[in-house]
Parts: sequence; structure tokens; C-alpha cells
Amino acid sequence: MMNKLTNPIFNPNIRKASKLYGICLQSGLRSFSTTFKLSESFLEPYRAKKVNFGFNGLGEIAYIRTYSRVKEDGSNEQWADTVERIVNGCFSMLNYCAPNSMYQEMQEINAMRMYDKIYNFKFLPPGRGIWAMGSQITEKKRLYTALNNCAFVSTKVEDGVKNTLPFTFLMDSSMLGVGVGFDTKGAGHIRIFQPIQDRYTTYQIPDTREGWVESIEILLSSFFEEGKPSVKFDYSQIRQKGIPLKIFGGFSSGPEPLIELHESLQKLCSSIIGTTFSVRNIVDIMNLIGKCVVKGNIRRSAEIAMGEYDDKEFIQLKNYQKYPERMDHGWVSNNSILAKTGMDYSHAVENILTNGEPGFAWLQNMRDYGRMADPADYKDAKAAGGNPCLEQTLESFEMCTLVETFPNHHQSFDDFKDTLELAFLYAKIVTLGLTHCNETNEVMARNRRIGCSMSGIAQFVSDRGLEALRRTCDEGYKYLREYDSYISKQFDVPESIKITSIKPSGTVSLLAGATPGMHFPESQYYIRRVRLSKDNALVPILQGAGYRTEEDVYTPNTVCVEVPVDLGPNIRTLENVSLWEQLSLASFLQKYWADNQVSCTASFDPETEKDQIEPALNHFQYHLKGVSFLPKAVGSYAQMPYEKIDSMKYKEISSKITPVQLSKKLSESEITFEDPVGEKYCDNSSCELA
Repeated sequence: MMNKLTNPIFNPNIRKASKLYGICLQSGLRSFSTTFKLSESFLEPYRAKKVNFGFNGLGEIAYIRTYSRVKEDGSNEQWADTVERIVNGCFSMLNYCAPNSMYQEMQEINAMRMYDKIYNFKFLPPGRGIWAMGSQITEKKRLYTALNNCAFVSTKVEDGVKNTLPFTFLMDSSMLGVGVGFDTKGAGHIRIFQPIQDRYTTYQIPDTREGWVESIEILLSSFFEEGKPSVKFDYSQIRQKGIPLKIFGGFSSGPEPLIELHESLQKLCSSIIGTTFSVRNIVDIMNLIGKCVVKGNIRRSAEIAMGEYDDKEFIQLKNYQKYPERMDHGWVSNNSILAKTGMDYSHAVENILTNGEPGFAWLQNMRDYGRMADPADYKDAKAAGGNPCLEQTLESFEMCTLVETFPNHHQSFDDFKDTLELAFLYAKIVTLGLTHCNETNEVMARNRRIGCSMSGIAQFVSDRGLEALRRTCDEGYKYLREYDSYISKQFDVPESIKITSIKPSGTVSLLAGATPGMHFPESQYYIRRVRLSKDNALVPILQGAGYRTEEDVYTPNTVCVEVPVDLGPNIRTLENVSLWEQLSLASFLQKYWADNQVSCTASFDPETEKDQIEPALNHFQYHLKGVSFLPKAVGSYAQMPYEKIDSMKYKEISSKITPVQLSKKLSESEITFEDPVGEKYCDNSSCELA
């Protein structure tokens, strides 16, 4: 007897969709065209609809600022256009990477189902996918690396692999918007030699990402390999500061950030000639590279440094009273320890109370378990660390493919299962794309790791209860495992080693009006401040609609736009949720949903809960794979990203705002919005829209 997933014609969701879209299911017809396009007759009704962006207009502001690209006719995308680009790009990628793997009519049905789900915020690709999928980045450049959120690399490499590769891998990935985790296991293994002083090699740096990365490879090699000549660089080919970057958005930085990085690396390596790299040396170099990427006009850098649990120097690296010189670059990475169950947590907790770090990653739990509800399966024995937000278990050089679902936007579990299929299909297609790193391709082809995530969990629990969440997680996970078996056979690739996670989210959840990941909001009512450049085309439109704006007190030529938000009467806020309840929810999700990890930053009251961190770690070390801690905000400062307000203040601000479809208004204006820079790195709930 045929299983409903082994033949798509017997899948009730497919049968229902084929009737809805008027497509007759047949067999034998396959697609031979690389380019896929949804029909205009299908798209036309969506173009006329009003889009239900989240949070009283905040979602639409975030969309336009971050994801709405300029089309070929010079106008800006509206949401219907963006979703069309994503879906067409996704199925074009399928045809390019795995031709003849899906029947043509099946492609059409699945594409239309996927379009409807994304358009109505049932699921969304990660910010990387909303920004890059179907653009020149994937269609012309085939830079499929840019679709991945994050990666991990070990600094202790196998025999035959150059010691410079972890550092150039981090820089190359970061410049493509991929956040990178790294360990310190290369300490004691990388010896530093004196380059030959009276011999020089000159490298003229091309005006490309590859040229910048190659310059770091050449410079580090001169110190990592004995008998190498000294290096001089020619920066004359690098474009000057302020020139628009057409493919990746934003403006060029000029050569200055790279010059500064070269000088810093030369100074660091020259100071330790004849010794081997220390833990601090490794973290410093990775942080200096991240600082260069930020200054090179990629707006944020995301790194996580993972050190040994008993390495006191590593744990103290964010102690700027002890290491004041690290203030210049130490901020680039979150620092976590590779914790060991049964360890003494007291020393690490002392540091958390001082500066909020380190976080904790229990590598053995990551290697041994999928979901913590299931027996140990040891599938991830080669895992070496995780990504900067710690929702993905990763091997060295592995990248991760994420996608985000919103269970509270579904009226039934059958509807949610239908969404899970399409979300997972998107992510599985992304795993088919080759990167330009052979080591990455090898591990990704073997693991096909996916992080199918959920956001709006606090809203779901408030509206439907914890038992409904347990059933949704448990049954949804088992359904995805079935679907992965089916779709992997279709694509002739291995089943994914792990398939689910809870990512922290950020801008993506704003679009959908969902609370980020598993985290609770600080308040039911609040002002969310969005930072825009003064000449941004959105500014006069928002001012005309009644939004309050003021000059940014921190950044010149920038304005702050205030958006009032009401999360609804049922939502529980952080002031009513204890440290233990937050960790219990993370444990619950690690048990019933995430076979990768749950990204959890547990907020604690520094007055009443600081003594609870160590007992909590002793308890939850057997239930979690990773966690970090953050003291609840005390006090305030000018133009905070989130400002708590009461219902009266919310009504006062809201009464002055006239509802307006910003995308439509922008398209009618004579001003063209620039191509967005896009959300970089792991989506993160703490990121400002700045």
C-alpha cells in the first residue's frame, strides 16, 4: 500500500492544492528549464490584496528597509513581488542543482502552495533568504553560500589542510553575511616564524571579496610557514569610499579597514615570533577580522568564540579591566565555553554577573542526542561546535540552512503540517547549492542539516497552552521526519542528520508580527525605534502618516522613527517570567522539537536571581545543549530600541498615526528606495534596526 508521502499524488495536501489551482496531476512530465516562473494569472489576485504585516506597521517598515529590492523597472518591490522572487528563485535553484528531480506539475503546485504560505506569514525563509534568494546573488553569481545563516570552523585542522584556512574561511563567510562560530583548539599547534626581512612579495589586491580574503591568506602564510618572504600590499585597485555596492547593497568603505587589519595582524604575529598561538591570539585574530568586516560596510558581525570550560584566560577575555586593549575588538564575538556536565560552574557564573558572559555549550549533549525526548543516537559524533546564536550543532566548516514557521498563525494542526512541508522543502532545496569551499561542500552533502524553527512561541502558549505546544512540537517533528525521507528520495540525497531548531529570530519575526523564537517580550505595550538615514525615502512618508521622528543622538545624518506596539492582553512578559521558567521552556522545546538546539538567552533579575544561575546550570545541564544569560534591563538611556509604555501612552501615540500602505505609497512616489543591504548573519532578537 502506498504511503501518502511516498507518492505525492496520494498526499491530501497536494490533491487539495491541485484542485484549488486547477492543475491536473499526471506522471512522466518533468521540467527541463532551469528558470522557473509563477504564472501571472496566479499572481494577480495577490497583488491586489492588503498585506497583514505585523506590529502596527513595524513589520512593513522592517520589510521595506531590509528586504525590498529595486526591480528592473527602477521601482521597489512590494511584498507580492518579493515573495515571487523568493519562490521563483527557489524552484529555479532546484532545476539548476537537481534537474529532473520533480515533475513539472508538482513544481507548479508546490510553488503556488509555497507562495501562499510565505505571503500570509505562515512561514518565512531566514532573513538571508528573503534578501538573496532569486536575486543576482543566486541567479547570476550562484553564490549559494549567501543563503546560509551561519557556520562553524575549528582552528585545529586536519593534516594536509593549511593552518590559515579557518581564518580565511571566517573572513570569506562573514563578507557574504554568514555568521561564524570558531573554537580555540588550534592553540599550541600554530607556530609563528619570522618572515625573511630583506625579501618581499607584493600583492596588488583586486577590488573583490576574494581579493580581500586572499590578502589575509598571503599575510598569515608569511608567518605560519618558515622561510616565506615578507609581504607588501598594493591597495590602488580598491574602489574609494562611498561608491554603491550593486550586488550586496550599501556603500564601499575604501581600503582603510583592510589596511588597519593588515597592520594589526602584522603587529600581533611579529610580537610572538618563535612561539605558538595562544588561545587569546586566536580569538584576537578572529575578532580583528570581524571588526574589519563591520568597517567594510557589512553592518554587523556575528562570531561566537568557543573555549575550554577550564580555561580561565578564555573566560576572562571580556574582562576589559584586565585586558583593556581588547575593548577595541573584543566586542565582535560572543564567548561561550564548551561546558562539561558535572563541572564546577561557580567561576564562570562570577564572570556572567560582571559582563554577561560566557555562555555555555554542552558539546557532548550536542553530539549524543537529537531531541532530548529520544534516546541517544550518536549521529552527530563529528560535531565540533555551533553557530553564533547557538541554535545549530555543526561540524567544522559546516554551514546551516534555516527556515522559520509561525504556529500561532494556523487554525489547525493539518494546516501547520502543510506549512511544515513547504518550509522544509525550501530549506532542503537550499542544501542542494554548492558553496565555493570544498570542505564545506563535503560535510553539507553528507549531513544536509536543516534548522526548521518556530517563532511566536510565547504568543502560542498564552493563547493555546503548553499541552497544545507539546502536541504541535512532537507530532510536527515526527511528520517532518517522514517528509524528509520522501523528499530526500526525490532529490536523491541523504536524509538530513538533524532537521529542527529554535532560532532567536529578529527582523523576520517582525514581518510576521510574532515574538522572536522562544523569548518573552519585555512589555505588552512598547515603543520600537527604527533608525533610518535622513535621506531614506521612507522618512517623509512616515512623517506624513503621523509617526514621530527625531534626530538620532548617537549617529549623524540618521533619524529615529517611533512605532507603538501592542502585543495583546494575554501575552506574558519578562517581568512575570522567572529565570527557571525560561530555562524550563527551553528544555521543553529541546525535548519535543529541536534535534539541533534551542537558542535561549535567559534574562535574570540581577538583584533577586543572581544566586539562582549556578543551581539552574547544575539542573539544566542534563536537558539543554546551550544557553546564555542576560541581566534584565535596569535604568534607561536616550532612544532605547525598546521603551516600555502603558496603555494610555500607547493610545495617545497611536491616535496620531494614519494607517498607510507604505510599500504602495513608496511605489507611487517619485523617489526610488535603494537596494537594501539585507539582514546579515544570524537573525537575532537583540539586533537594532539601525
